[in-house]
Amino acid sequence: MAGMADTSAQNTDNLIAFQGELGAYSHMACQAKFPSMEPLSTPSFEDALAAVQKGRARLAMIPIENSTAGRVADIHILLPGSGLYIVGEHFETIRHCLLGTSEADETTIKSVKSHVQALGQCRKNLRELGMERLPFADTAGSAKHVAELNDPSVGAIASELAAEVYGLKIIRKNFQDEGHNTTRFVVLSRDPLPAENLSAPVMTSFTFEVRNIPAALYKALGGFATNGVNMTKLESYYESDSFTATEFYADIEGHEGMENVHRAMEELRFHTKYVNVLGTYEQERKRGGS
Repeated sequence: MAGMADTSAQNTDNLIAFQGELGAYSHMACQAKFPSMEPLSTPSFEDALAAVQKGRARLAMIPIENSTAGRVADIHILLPGSGLYIVGEHFETIRHCLLGTSEADETTIKSVKSHVQALGQCRKNLRELGMERLPFADTAGSAKHVAELNDPSVGAIASELAAEVYGLKIIRKNFQDEGHNTTRFVVLSRDPLPAENLSAPVMTSFTFEVRNIPAALYKALGGFATNGVNMTKLESYYESDSFTATEFYADIEGHEGMENVHRAMEELRFHTKYVNVLGTYEQERKRGGS
């Protein structure tokens, strides 16, 4: 199993960075989307982005939203200032496993460690088994910690890959309460993809800040409706703690080389302080308007 890649000895063009320990769901997303690339484990989202910015990796795989937990914190703020471009997307189905040491089973485990979101997604099963929930920094990290503890009374919730990486026993597969838990990832690169080289259907992602005038958002978005451009996602966020300037992240179908998208984006720019196009890329899953 590939570990923390030695970029001094490897071709960095074949490395894809992700946040977390080996065995994380981001690691699984890298394997699924780019099976021939080597994963580069980094401790934070900023480190994963920096690996691409500084040429230590060609791509980064970053989670942006989850079907159960919603938006991944901080990503909307980090992406616009990274100088990187979205060049792809990936949807990874999250299947949690209850893991333990070789001597552990459902009767020996008294407490379970994992990321707080993973614990929440398995809370019904944990409550039924009477297991204490102990938050940890990330899922794969909790598996690594349990393997190091080697205590049959402590378990972890993580991926099947994490069990393989850290030599843990899978006590129960599909441990999540709901079966439709999916995370959407975006793939980042130093260089954008030329829209003319992409096969339809495509997405364009961007951020913008509206002017501080009445009905600014209504006016800014009107061009997408009148030009028949399907907006599949719109989220507001604050970049600072002032609560004075609301910024937005949006996904639309199409690209600015298309006449209707070009007109809609022109109208958006007229009614906003700025528009930051994050990238145009092929859809991995068709949206409703396709």
